[in-house]
Amino acid sequence: MTAPRRRGRPPKDADPLSRDRILRAALDLVDEEGLDAVSMRKLARRLDVDPMSLYNHVDGKDALLDGIAEVLLAAIPAPSPGADLRTTMAALARDFRAAMLGHPRAAPLVLTRQLASLTALAPVEAVLAPLLAAGYPPERAVHGLRAVLAFLIGTLMREVNAAPTFSGADPEGHRRRLADLEASGLPAVVTAAPYLAVCDHEAEFEFGLRILLDALA
Repeated sequence: MTAPRRRGRPPKDADPLSRDRILRAALDLVDEEGLDAVSMRKLARRLDVDPMSLYNHVDGKDALLDGIAEVLLAAIPAPSPGADLRTTMAALARDFRAAMLGHPRAAPLVLTRQLASLTALAPVEAVLAPLLAAGYPPERAVHGLRAVLAFLIGTLMREVNAAPTFSGADPEGHRRRLADLEASGLPAVVTAAPYLAVCDHEAEFEFGLRILLDALA
């Protein structure tokens, strides 16, 4: 008869429990079920360990959520050295967007939480460094950083939370929205109704990014 496995210990052929393994399992959970589904107990069941064993690697749910955000940030490539300001900032913005859209259910953790780790400061360094290298005084570089972050956070929060009607994935909903706009009686809204009724998120992102880069460069 096989002896029962002690709680809190993975099978011998499993990866040892580690912070990285916990965070990646948590990210998978968010991808599949959303942020509201995350709990230490549910994550422990997913990893087949005792819930208390998780606390040897993460301090609790808040630390777990911060860690998931750090996993997303760590996936953003470092900018190529030697590129000019416009090329560097464009690459950073597009890589940041791609990382968030790769995990849209987890993206709000990066976009809305105040993170304090060195991993969280890496994107700050990545934006500040080319601004300083281009001759921005530190105060103006910080203004530039905050403008970039405001643009990225705003556009991505809209994109990851967009209803199917707004994104164009619901044709019937789109027709209803268009009809409502055209019936509004507001001249400017009626004129722009076909474009207000749906949002091409990539086109909107590139339009805003171009304006921002023109201003920075």
